[in-house]
Amino acid sequence: MLLVRPPGVYRVQEDTSLLHAVLRRRGRVAGRSVLDVGSGTGALGIETFRAGAASLTAIDLSRRSVLASWLNSRLRGIPATVLRGDLFAPVAPRRFDLVLANPPYVPADGPPPSRHRMARCWDAGPDGRLLLDRICAGASSVISDDGALLLVQSELADEQATLDQLAVVGLVPEVLARARIPFGPVLRARAPALRARGLLGPDQVEEELVVIEARHG
Repeated sequence: MLLVRPPGVYRVQEDTSLLHAVLRRRGRVAGRSVLDVGSGTGALGIETFRAGAASLTAIDLSRRSVLASWLNSRLRGIPATVLRGDLFAPVAPRRFDLVLANPPYVPADGPPPSRHRMARCWDAGPDGRLLLDRICAGASSVISDDGALLLVQSELADEQATLDQLAVVGLVPEVLARARIPFGPVLRARAPALRARGLLGPDQVEEELVVIEARHG
């Protein structure tokens, strides 16, 4: 899929592709309301609309990503509602049948980068959970009674913590897919520091991506 991607907007990568593959295999999109949180180029939301979603709402904190999501949806004739804001805040107290999230999850040293730097697309605090924790805490309030959250993250950001936190807020989490991929440029550059912190094995050159679904119990 050819997409408009201004500088500083996250491009479609393996995590996006894995979540897209789960969407295709899982089905249950037709006639549903969809929320794409941290939409970037809008690629995932566009695919749900192609699969028959009844409505699409996209949210991103980055102005450039909001512009990209709006342009890419309009170029395909998709009447998406595209909002700028922080995670679920712009749509509260609405609920959606399907919530998609591909947040930053790479552990980083130092404070979070400025919204105007490309690193904001992947840096997620010392443990990689800067946004994952917040998504887990707020997910139950934005998912409809028979809806679901689909979230993708790396093993480096503690898969079990995500499962545990989703359970704490009354959701039932399940791992739907896993995929091992070679380190990209960011992890290759960061590997020595992550090994020193015990987050990577001494010879590890791949990471595992995981897609987690969560539903109301």
